[in-house]
Amino acid sequence: MAFCKKCLIPDNYPAANIDAAKTCQFCRDYEKIDFVKLEQERQAREKDLVHALRNCRGRGRYDCIVMLSGGKDSAYLLYKIKVEYGLRVLAFTCDAGGYTGEIALRNLKNTVSKLSVDHIMYTPSLSFYKKLFVFLLKNQIETGAVKTVCYVCYPLSQGYALDFAVTHDIPLILEGCAPGQPDPEIMEYEVPPKHIQEESWLPKAIKESGIFSPEELAYFWDPTRYPKDTQFPRILMPFHAWEYNQSEVMKKVVDSGLITRKKFASPVYSNCLLNWVMMYSDLKNFGYNPYLFEFAKLIREGKADKKRWFIMDKILTFMLRHKFLLGRHIPFLLKELGIKPEDLCIGSINAGDITSHHK
Repeated sequence: MAFCKKCLIPDNYPAANIDAAKTCQFCRDYEKIDFVKLEQERQAREKDLVHALRNCRGRGRYDCIVMLSGGKDSAYLLYKIKVEYGLRVLAFTCDAGGYTGEIALRNLKNTVSKLSVDHIMYTPSLSFYKKLFVFLLKNQIETGAVKTVCYVCYPLSQGYALDFAVTHDIPLILEGCAPGQPDPEIMEYEVPPKHIQEESWLPKAIKESGIFSPEELAYFWDPTRYPKDTQFPRILMPFHAWEYNQSEVMKKVVDSGLITRKKFASPVYSNCLLNWVMMYSDLKNFGYNPYLFEFAKLIREGKADKKRWFIMDKILTFMLRHKFLLGRHIPFLLKELGIKPEDLCIGSINAGDITSHHK
């Protein structure tokens, strides 16, 4: 397999089109970007963010919610909002399906303790999530398991935080999504206010599957449940507005004591455990790690270390193929979900029927 010499995208990645100079199409397109315009857009977002952080103060017990996953980005975001901006913060964690890993739990517990912030660990029905994950893994959209599962699970977690924010008069929700997260085609920087205020987030494929009860479908965000004069919060992603460097973030969370070891700041160790099944599925179906594009983008932009992630991809692929070390979670989770490797396949569901979020 050949790799782009600049960003490490492999030649079997869709539209990679690596040329004789060993440069991929994405890197060639990157050289044509108007960086002046890009920086102007970032600065506009930063100005809006400063305004939002200033105006969220003093309305209630908490100025804002920070979604805390146990990873490096959300930990550093919580630090910046609490320490550098001095806001009254509520850390909010959704333990979707009970699959928050041991290291992520250790990280978030240490971060919350270090920063002395209030913290809610919300654990919705485990039986609902098991049913949901089995349905999604068996009926993946054409882009694979990660985008199928995450783009249903992710809005669910946002919806829980939204409900808490509405009922406790909290005007702002902040998420530690790095640039490129979520998929830029879905959204960047902010969940559109119209999407929060006017639209149900129940995906068509979930609603029409016929396997979920009305109570289970009610887990998805629906603004019509609230009075017409309800003031809904904004959901912003500050790392889309601030200058971001992955390596620096990893260093800062360790140096500040939020995460005790550099190893534990790596997303490889702090990710949701179900992520191992999703990565295994995509590697099996497509032949590459589903997160390659995300990390290649950060490398291309000088925000992640190329050598580090080249080695990490090799290690990850080995663990996934052989179900070794962290890959040992794969057979355990498949057994717990009651599915087999051959069940992890692309179905007939369209992306638009599974994705509730959009720009």
